[in-house]
Amino acid sequence: MLYVRLSLYVAVLQKTISSEEIALISYVIFTTLTLAITFVLFFVIFQKRKNQLLIDSVKQQKEFDNELIKTQQEIQEETLRQVGRELHDNVGQMLVLSSMQMKVASNAVKDDVKSKVDNAADALNNALEEVRALSKSLNSDVISSLGFDAAVNNEVARLNKSGLIQASLEIVGDKVDFENTKDEIILFRILQEFVSNTLKYADAEQVSVKLEYQEKELIIKLKDDGTGFNIETATKSSGLVNMKKRAELLNADFQLVSSKDNGTRLTLKYPYKTD
Repeated sequence: MLYVRLSLYVAVLQKTISSEEIALISYVIFTTLTLAITFVLFFVIFQKRKNQLLIDSVKQQKEFDNELIKTQQEIQEETLRQVGRELHDNVGQMLVLSSMQMKVASNAVKDDVKSKVDNAADALNNALEEVRALSKSLNSDVISSLGFDAAVNNEVARLNKSGLIQASLEIVGDKVDFENTKDEIILFRILQEFVSNTLKYADAEQVSVKLEYQEKELIIKLKDDGTGFNIETATKSSGLVNMKKRAELLNADFQLVSSKDNGTRLTLKYPYKTD
């Protein structure tokens, strides 16, 4: 009975709706679907384009930041190079002359003051050695000439001679010559920055340096036994920022760990082979 009624209703409806009206409804439905699909495609394309623009913008900003950092590094290196040369050529020569004059004075004075003159001469000689060692650690040309391992060894020896802190160096694995000598300088400056912060703030007695040459990367481990600090409150420290930025230039993994009364440890993983 229900089926008969529905059949009658459909028959009446078909008689009521003309072919023109059916065509109009079909056109409206088709147009609506077309507009909807077009809108969806437009939105998807717009989002992809927007995302690509954001990615390009971030990439360009990163490239700009890296170029800015490189320029700053070059300016700093040139400044340090000039300071190193001045120390070696001018201050060093003045100390050499003073040391020679002290030796002449030592031979001319009486025995009761000779020991004092000799002590002063020894102090001048020690100062001369320190100036020479410092000029080497500042001059990037010397660092490149020596090589990374030798430069680090000289820096450790200089620290021990200074009497400010006891430093040690351990090298594990076979030494690798870096393809880019600038990388050696940047790594060395990170090490210097760590030691400088240790001397300034850590109140440490010992600092250790470990170089581990692995198949594809060099792992540098620096550690002091100082007072430590809260990393969260020191994230904007210029020394910490400098170390991080330099590590980013090398695509090196930078991990700094420190806490109060537990010293500070830095692990730096530098990939000298990327294949």
